[in-house]
Amino acid sequence: MEIDARIQALLQELEGRYGAISWWEAPPEEVVIGAVLTQQTRWENVTRAIANLKEAGCCSVAGVVGTERETIEAAVRPTGFFRVKTERLKALCGRVEELGGVGALGAMPTVRLREELLAVRGVGEETADSILCYAFGRSAFVIDAYTRQVCRCMGITAADPELRRLFERALPEDAEAYARAHAWIVEYAKEYCRTERCEECRIRNLSE
Repeated sequence: MEIDARIQALLQELEGRYGAISWWEAPPEEVVIGAVLTQQTRWENVTRAIANLKEAGCCSVAGVVGTERETIEAAVRPTGFFRVKTERLKALCGRVEELGGVGALGAMPTVRLREELLAVRGVGEETADSILCYAFGRSAFVIDAYTRQVCRCMGITAADPELRRLFERALPEDAEAYARAHAWIVEYAKEYCRTERCEECRIRNLSE
């Protein structure tokens, strides 16, 4: 089966399993913060850190900028690498403020917005595309560890830019479709890959 056909078959399988899934519905500023916190950790840890930031009154761009590092470090500790993530949050939120806030970012063309995000230290393509897709509703498909794992199960070992192009070719150019497909992949990987249920995997035969 050709690679494009495998991607289409994967999406059909996941749609049949998960359907109209809702995932990461939060205000844009919370998504911006969460996109940094989710680096190299599980989502459960991110939700704990977000709750801590809200309790400390700093779960916003202005809140992160105006709050002492020690307070933020304590709040985000559940996600690991808490000092590094505090530095990254400070850098990203500071840049967002310099650019005029999330409202101003939301008015930017997608290409420029992605460039601005990637220019911030500690913001890689996965983080930038998560912000584009989930905070600003842009057609940016997120390639993360879950996506790579699921694709490897189908015998697809392409580099991230090529994986992104494969999914973007397979999906309508619509932010909701991108977000939904990424959510399907995350849920499937958590259900099968993370729990090593390889013998029950429904997508391994898509590599044939």
